[in-house]
Amino acid sequence: MKPSDLSRGAATRALLSLAIGSFGIGMTEFVIMGLLPDIARDLLPDLWARSQGQAIGQAGILVSMYALGVVIGAPMIAGLVARFPRHRVMIGLALALTVFNVLAVVAPTFGTVGAARLLAGLPHGAYFGIGALVAADVLGPGKRAKGVAFILTGLTIANVVGVPFGTFLGQQWGWRTAFLVVSGVFALATVCIALFVPEHAGDPGRTLRSELGVFRVPQVWFTLGVGAIGFGGFFAVYSYIAPLVTEVAGAPEWAVPVTLVLFGVGMTAGNLAGGSLADRDLRRTLLGGLGLLAAVLVLLALLSWNIVLLMALAMMVGFASAVLSPAIQTRLMDVAGDNQSIAAAMNHSALNIGNSLGAFLGGAAIALGWGFTAPSWVGAALALVGLLIAAAAYRAESRTPAPV
Repeated sequence: MKPSDLSRGAATRALLSLAIGSFGIGMTEFVIMGLLPDIARDLLPDLWARSQGQAIGQAGILVSMYALGVVIGAPMIAGLVARFPRHRVMIGLALALTVFNVLAVVAPTFGTVGAARLLAGLPHGAYFGIGALVAADVLGPGKRAKGVAFILTGLTIANVVGVPFGTFLGQQWGWRTAFLVVSGVFALATVCIALFVPEHAGDPGRTLRSELGVFRVPQVWFTLGVGAIGFGGFFAVYSYIAPLVTEVAGAPEWAVPVTLVLFGVGMTAGNLAGGSLADRDLRRTLLGGLGLLAAVLVLLALLSWNIVLLMALAMMVGFASAVLSPAIQTRLMDVAGDNQSIAAAMNHSALNIGNSLGAFLGGAAIALGWGFTAPSWVGAALALVGLLIAAAAYRAESRTPAPV
C-alpha cells in the first residue's frame, strides 16, 4: 500500500507521530534561547560576575553549536540514508534525538554542554527533510507545500506551548529540567513513529555521491543563501529575546515565556498561511515574506521599549519568518531535480546557518556594547540581504530555466 492510499485515520496518526518529533525539535532548538541568562549564570559564573552582557553573548555559542550540528548533519545523513526505507530512518533519527538531548541534561561543563548541543543538531535536518517527503506522500499529489507545512506544524506549536513551558520550568527548577522534558518528547515520538508511520520505500539506487550532485545546480545555492542569510534575521532577535524583554522593556522575568508564546502563535499562523500561499504563488510568498520580516524587525528595534508593542511585534516577527519556511523548502525541491532527499534536508541546513549567523552577529553586537536592541537592526539587515538574493535568483532563472 502506498502512503497516499492510507485511510484518513491512519494518515492522521502517521502525520501526528511525525509532528511529535518536530515538536521536540522545536523545543530543543528554541527553548535554550529563553534560558541563556540562566545557563550563563550557571555555567559561566566568573564571566557572569564581571559582565552579564558578555556572559549572555558567550552563552549564545550554544545556539550556534546546535545550528552547526544541523548544517553538518543534514546533507551527510540525508545522503547516506536516501536508499533505506524512510519509516525506519525516521525511527533511528528520533531515537538519536532522544539520546543526544539526554546528554545535555547530564553534561557538567559549558564545553560538554556545547558538544551535546552539536550532537543534538546532527539529526535535525534529516528528520525534517525525510519526514516532509513522507508527509507529502501521505497527503497525496499537488499538496507538497501543505505537506511541508504539516511536518513543520509540530515545530511551530512547540513555540506556542513547549518553549514557553520549558522556559518556565527552566527558570523555576533549573535549565536542565527543560531538556529532560525534551528528551521525553523524543522518546514518545520514537514509539509513535514505530507504531503508526507506514512502510515507505527509499531509493535503492541513490548514493551519497549522487545526492551531492545537487550542489552543481546554481539555483540551489541561491535558495540556500536566502535561507541562511534572510532567515538569519529572525534568529538574531529570537536568540536574545530574554534580555530584550527584561532589560529594554523593563518587564519582569515571567514576561519572557509570554512573549515566546506570542512568537509561537505568530509562527503557527505564518506556517499554515505559508503552506497555502506557496502552493498558489511561490515567488510572491518568498519575496513578500522577506520584505515583511525586514520591516517588522525595524519596528521592533524602534518600539521594543514598550512591552505591549514588543509582544505584538514579536508575534508579527514569528508570522513573517514562518511564512518563509515552507516556501524555501518547496523552492529547494523545485530546483533540485531528482535529489529530493538531500534537498528537503538542506532547507534546515540553510535555516540553521541562519540560526548560527543570526545568533553570532546578534551576540557580537551586544558584546560590543551596542545594546540589546542591536540584534533587531542586525536582523533587519540580514532579511534585506536575503530579499536581494531571492530577487537575483529569480532574475537569473528568467534567463536560464531551472532543471525539472
